[in-house]
Amino acid sequence: MTEDADLVADLVIVGTGPVGLYAIYYAGFRGLSVVAIDALPEPGGQMTALYPEKPVYDIAGFPQVRAQDLVDNLVRQAEQARPTYLLGHRAVELNQDDDGVTVRTDRGATVRAAGLLITGGMGGFVPRPLPVGNEYVGRGVRHAVPRPAELAGQDVLVVGGGDSAVDWALCLEPLAASVTLVHRRPTFRAHAASVDQLHASSVRVLTPYELTAVHGEDSVTGVDLLGPDGVRTLPVTEIVGAIGFQADLSALAGWGLGLARRHIPVDRSMQTCRPRVFAAGDIADHPGKVRLISVGFGEAATAVNHLAPLARPDLSVVPGHSSDLGADGSAAPEPVAAARR
Repeated sequence: MTEDADLVADLVIVGTGPVGLYAIYYAGFRGLSVVAIDALPEPGGQMTALYPEKPVYDIAGFPQVRAQDLVDNLVRQAEQARPTYLLGHRAVELNQDDDGVTVRTDRGATVRAAGLLITGGMGGFVPRPLPVGNEYVGRGVRHAVPRPAELAGQDVLVVGGGDSAVDWALCLEPLAASVTLVHRRPTFRAHAASVDQLHASSVRVLTPYELTAVHGEDSVTGVDLLGPDGVRTLPVTEIVGAIGFQADLSALAGWGLGLARRHIPVDRSMQTCRPRVFAAGDIADHPGKVRLISVGFGEAATAVNHLAPLARPDLSVVPGHSSDLGADGSAAPEPVAAARR
């Protein structure tokens, strides 16, 4: 949902990375309705935006799982809660009274809820624009490749020298008709083993080169690259701008949460210094904090369990065990309500 909306729910969650997605599911498990807000156009947070092809090793029950596969499974799990998503929205304003909170987004949507859970990781992510060609975003220019199969058979230019650029170039090599990686410096910031793999692959690596022009009418058809030997013109149909994302926590800074060094202090229940406002995942800070996805999942469950009685006084903090469900496992322990306009 992207249009202006006035929504009412039991819980509003800001951030739909892995921890936010698990919090959505768990809120549904507790019978709470959820509205989830994220500045990115699809769920997944940093995993989808920065390293969808990376293997992740610290998830219980998975010796190794591809980052995007983990996100896809978390999205499917979260669907059980029937959440309402406000994607492409930045949460910019928080108001509070004795009965709940109201969050307003930069696109005019408002959400009224009994409580707020912030799982925004390191904040909203805005792609760093390419030096040229940004008018082609959505028409051949993109900043993330959550579904590499979409670029099968294309002539792809990857711009950047970090882990994301190298990972995407290697990921697209067996799918695309051709892959060229251009970086303005002769050295890479990516992991050394990945760079070695890149140089051993069929990916054409051009350094030091810069993107100076993008050609095409309705879509991208070619680029100009400036390097030591002058200007090269290459035919390309897709450009992946992998020069980083700018993390933005400016909105949260004015919410009176004690934000310090990009982190929000919380107590043992994951509550911030404001009542009805909780935080979990990388953005939350407490003594002995260990920043792992697996830890964030536990923090999300802790926060939701302490938020549950605020939304519905008939609920307790202690939820019982999921194995207490019926034999078919299909019935939720408490009914899930849908968000209301």
